[in-house]
Amino acid sequence: MKRIIIKYGGNAMLSSELQRQIISAIVDLKEKGHQFIIVHGGGPFIQAQLEQAGIASEFIDGHRKTTAAAMPHVEMALKGKVNGQLVSHFNTLQSKALGISGKDAQVVLAEQRLHELKHEDGTIEKVSLGQVGDVVSVNDAFLSQLLEMEITPVIACIGTGTDGTDYNINADMMAGHIAGAIKADHLLVLTDIDGLRLDVEDPATHISNISIGEVKKLFGNAIKGGMIPKIEACIKALEEGADEATIINGTKPDLLTEKLIKNKNVGTTIKA
Repeated sequence: MKRIIIKYGGNAMLSSELQRQIISAIVDLKEKGHQFIIVHGGGPFIQAQLEQAGIASEFIDGHRKTTAAAMPHVEMALKGKVNGQLVSHFNTLQSKALGISGKDAQVVLAEQRLHELKHEDGTIEKVSLGQVGDVVSVNDAFLSQLLEMEITPVIACIGTGTDGTDYNINADMMAGHIAGAIKADHLLVLTDIDGLRLDVEDPATHISNISIGEVKKLFGNAIKGGMIPKIEACIKALEEGADEATIINGTKPDLLTEKLIKNKNVGTTIKA
């Protein structure tokens, strides 16, 4: 029996059919005795919800600012739409899943994140991103109880502060923290590419296996943009006690079985 954290989001989530295939693969693996926790984001769904509500999106250095006016709509998109869709797929397959966010049972306690804005003169200013948070702690005991009951937690990337303030949290980082807290056997970060490459444009430079020490050297080169939080999440998980972390193509559901059952070298696996 293995404990596996899956971070699910991006283009691998936009298609309802792909959602069904991913959940079907997870249920098959669950029936073989493995335990799963799914952590999900939903950027495109948030954007659509905000546009429908007439709320303009504000970005600072590429980071979305979550205002008090936007936060209920963020929660509506993540918990009300995406989370429910994923749980419905489990229900269709007669597999028990519980849709929650990180604020339920204080699964994820968070604090406000301050972004370091670098000015042209070299000075650094810490600016608020509104209700965007960093993980402070994880209620791993509660999650373990659910797993022992053969219930798959499906967790939307919202956390709560000790004062009850809701925070929008990067789903990659939330998954990394949870994987570390429960000492997961695997953290699988689903994306829409086949893994990490030394040269993004050259498939021949694909990296199958790499250590934490080596992957840290690739920031700013092979690791840029949206790949940064994914790798940071993998590093966090490993440094906190997870066994291994893999960046895997979530648009190819069969890869989950290839990795977890057949132990094939798919995606990019990072180990301590």
